[in-house]
Formats: sequence, C-alpha cells, structure tokens
Amino acid sequence: MLLYEDIITGDEMISDAFPMKDVDGIAFEVDCQMITLKDGDVDIGANASAEEQEETLEDGATTVNNIAHSFRLQATAYDKKAYLAHLKGYMKAVSERLQAKGDNVAEFKGKANDFAKKIVGNFKDYEFYTGESMNPDGMVALLNYREDGITPYFIFWKHGLKEVKL
Repeated sequence: MLLYEDIITGDEMISDAFPMKDVDGIAFEVDCQMITLKDGDVDIGANASAEEQEETLEDGATTVNNIAHSFRLQATAYDKKAYLAHLKGYMKAVSERLQAKGDNVAEFKGKANDFAKKIVGNFKDYEFYTGESMNPDGMVALLNYREDGITPYFIFWKHGLKEVKL
C-alpha cells in the first residue's frame, strides 16, 4: 500500500486504498463518500450495506467524509483572492522542491497553470481542506461533487505528494 504525504508539511493526505485517477498528469482525483459514525465506532473503512443503513442519525452519530476523517483533514475557507495567493506560494514551493530533485519544472508549471485555471473557473464548487497540522504553507485539497451532486471526490496536487510504501 502507498501512503501519500504532503512534501511541504509531511501531513498524511491520502492512500492508494481509495480509488484514484490521474488528471492531466498534474493531480489525483480520489473518490470518497459520506459515512456515519456512531459514538464508540472505530473506522476500519468498511461500510454498512444499503439495507442496514438507517435513514436518520442516532443520538451521538455524525456524518463525515471518509477521506477527511481517515486522514484528519481540516476544513478551511478561502475567498478567490486568498486562494490564488496561497496557490501562488504553494506552486513556488513545489517548483523549488522539483528543481532540487532535477525534475522538469517547466512542464509542471505549464500543467499547473492550466489546471489552476479550471479550478478558479469553478471556484464556488469547491470546499477546501488542509492537512492535520493546518500549516498554511501546505497543500490544500479540494472537495467537489460529481454531476449527480451527491458523490464527493477530492483533488490533490500530484507533484505536492511524496509516496511512502507501507
């Protein structure tokens, strides 16, 4: 199994235990879902079958996103101007790390700029999550919903992640 950590903060962001797909060579799109946790539950990644799920929440039960819960991602808020300022600084830090490793920074910057334009074009559709440390210099994961408006997925910057084999 592979665990992916933020190269800036070292926060655990995602693992390959979740369905992932590469988007334009610049990001990972990771499927997730909303799960219900009851008091005393331990999340082991399993889900109740559709027949067993209850329509209403029991006392003390909460509904959470399985990835945000599993990796202790913290919800945060941005307006467009603040997010663009963060993204500029974050992309500069990632570029510096790539350059130090001898990777192709020009290719990264081109793809990152194109992908950032897609994000900014649909800015109102995203929710923002930081790693557990809540370091403002680290990666901000983006949560959006599929066309059905119900199915959530996260977007993580591929070059901002470091693979750790478990």
